[in-house]
Amino acid sequence: MQRENRLYDELTPGDTASVQRVCTAHDLYVFAHASGNLNPLNLPAKDGGASPDTVAPSMWVGALISGVLGNVLPGPGTLYRAQALSFDRRVHIGDTLEVTVTVQEKRPDNVVVMETVIRRGDGETVATGAAEIIAPTEKVVMDEREIPDLLLQQHRHFDRIMAMCDGIAPLETAVVAPEDAASLGGALLAAEAGIIRPVLIGAADRIAAVAAEIGADISGIPLEPADSHDAAAARAVEMVHEGRVDALMKGNLHTDALLRHVVKKRGGLRTARRLSHTFVMDVPGLDHLLLVTDAAVNIMPDLECKVDITQNAIDLARALGIAQPKAGILSAVETVNPRIPSTLDAAVLSKMADRGQIKGGLVDGPLAMDNAVDVQAARTKGITSLVAGHADILVVPNLEAGNMLAKELTFIAHAESAGVALGAKVPVILTSRADDDESRLTSCAIAALYQHWKRTGAPAVAPES
Repeated sequence: MQRENRLYDELTPGDTASVQRVCTAHDLYVFAHASGNLNPLNLPAKDGGASPDTVAPSMWVGALISGVLGNVLPGPGTLYRAQALSFDRRVHIGDTLEVTVTVQEKRPDNVVVMETVIRRGDGETVATGAAEIIAPTEKVVMDEREIPDLLLQQHRHFDRIMAMCDGIAPLETAVVAPEDAASLGGALLAAEAGIIRPVLIGAADRIAAVAAEIGADISGIPLEPADSHDAAAARAVEMVHEGRVDALMKGNLHTDALLRHVVKKRGGLRTARRLSHTFVMDVPGLDHLLLVTDAAVNIMPDLECKVDITQNAIDLARALGIAQPKAGILSAVETVNPRIPSTLDAAVLSKMADRGQIKGGLVDGPLAMDNAVDVQAARTKGITSLVAGHADILVVPNLEAGNMLAKELTFIAHAESAGVALGAKVPVILTSRADDDESRLTSCAIAALYQHWKRTGAPAVAPES
């Protein structure tokens, strides 16, 4: 779309123009950053929710006038001299605003007085005033401009995961060695949210000391004493066999100490599938969840192991409400190259999915990272695929690649991450010391949703907002 400005001589009293704009939470965040105004009355909740107590800053409302003057009437080349405004009503998130400017008076030296009015969609007047502007002096015909997108660090996909847990039964969970503030606090947070029903296993005195440190009352929570981390992990696995718990949650012990008992041949929790870990990531700017696997358990998986890794991730994606997950099998290139073994594995996995040996999702590879997640990159490479550019799941060649990818997304792209290990008789929540409360809480929610899906055959549904 092209816009042509109006010079001083082309303006006539009574000329008018209007633009509509909806107030969003993003507008208020951006204005807070640009202006430095951190008045809590003007800031939405962390999730961007529209609280009736949140009002748009009046100067954000007034700034909308400059959009009409600079883009429409008189248009490009317009300069402000003065602006008077009177604010009659407040604006809230979701309000539609109509901003109108009208030529009121022409003065010498290219000065024009414009009447400015802002109304809500219901017709109520929000603000009135007058602008003094200097009209453009040169003719400009300008294409509609695109400006760079702003990336706000919001994690709405994790909000949906939490909402899906409403109405499903709490997951009976053995929390192994919750002997530090992060692991005990995370488990208690999930319990308070009704997502898990914890059983604490570990050194009773240390757990009690941590509870006192964080001000938590654990008197009503079952506690199984264990004098070592090895004994705590063994007892957690026993409780699965006893039918007392349906998930394990790692506390303040090394991952190997827990998984040693999960994968042992006698008395462990092995199934026909290989154990693998899947990160579930909420990446700002991405319109869907992104799953990365395996970045935590299998160091150098062979083809047979990658089949289970891929199937585990597809099952988890379905449990999280993705009806037909798209799994991209990553390598350094998107063509089969016998000198790059991961491309051969990717091609075989893709064909196995075609033959029904991997079920429930679409699988394609080899794909490089760019054409797995970016449609334009896939088109540029001439890749015709239902997965390329749309991958929900990224299956990495080995643990090193997966670990680097997950941490890059977390610490550079500011993604929130959660995750769970699948392939055992029950999900294993493998939290890290670096995980924050939201990550631990969401990891519990993911495990609960997976068990619900296994039990019912259908994903939980988030209530209508």
